Amino acid sequence: MSEDSQRPIVVKRVKKHAGGHHGGAWKIAYADFVTAMMAFFLLMWLLGTASAGDLKGISEYFQTPLKVALMGGSGSGDRSSMIKGGGQDFTRAEGQVTKGDIHHGKHDVDLKAAEAELARKEKLKLRDLQDRIESAIESNPALKPFRKQMLLDLTTEGLRIQIVDEYNRPMFASGSAQLQPYTRDILREIGKGLNDVPNRISISGHTDAQAYSGGDKGYSNWELSADRANAARRELVTGGMKENRVLRVEGLSSAVLFDADNPLNPINRRISIIVMNKKTEEAVSKGGGTLEGEAKPNAEPDVANENAAAKP
Repeated sequence: MSEDSQRPIVVKRVKKHAGGHHGGAWKIAYADFVTAMMAFFLLMWLLGTASAGDLKGISEYFQTPLKVALMGGSGSGDRSSMIKGGGQDFTRAEGQVTKGDIHHGKHDVDLKAAEAELARKEKLKLRDLQDRIESAIESNPALKPFRKQMLLDLTTEGLRIQIVDEYNRPMFASGSAQLQPYTRDILREIGKGLNDVPNRISISGHTDAQAYSGGDKGYSNWELSADRANAARRELVTGGMKENRVLRVEGLSSAVLFDADNPLNPINRRISIIVMNKKTEEAVSKGGGTLEGEAKPNAEPDVANENAAAKP
């Protein structure tokens, strides 16, 4: 027997692992599952944040896609969508201004109506202030004799309060800005009531046409009227008016006469206080505004007879 026949026979068995190169398939399946869940939660989030009109549009699309394609819009009530729709938008509040309303002027009409209503309410407050000042003067025995020297009327600029001279009853010492005692009392009484409204104040000083002997080169009616307006301002503040209420103090000399036919009439010497409405206040704040003497009354004032009584 040969040596080769005596050697043991060795059998090598190779174990095969099933699916060896497919061992990562579960990872792909898990990634698909996670992606699907992300897409699901993203869809739920989008649905939760969508408006009622958008949801209705989506529903209509899947029910009748041809209708939406022909008529447009993501929903029957969504007028602001990229694809225009029609009908009422139930997601919008009533009275909301749309671009179409602005285009057709509805927004301008509403704005003008609101401004007109504010002006009407402001006028009522100024008329109430006028009544209270007149009542305060009437109820004060010391001031009642000077009632004819106080002219109150509503103008296009606001409530105008004018204190005028009479022949034998001037407001100031002749040719100076020194107030007479009764003029101080009148101004202080007016100052008490001016804080009852938030409107700003304009004060103007006026003189007659009687010029100084030196003309306008030195101290003239321009300086005198400005000094008198400032003197009136100080007395109003002393009476209780807040200092920041004054927006304009000016001297107009004889440029705006009360009685243009008689330039020397004492009634031309006056102090004019205007409780300005908002429109005039805004114009003055921007450097505009009309001259006080050009303001037209809103209605016929009840001072026509008093003006006649004050004239000679």
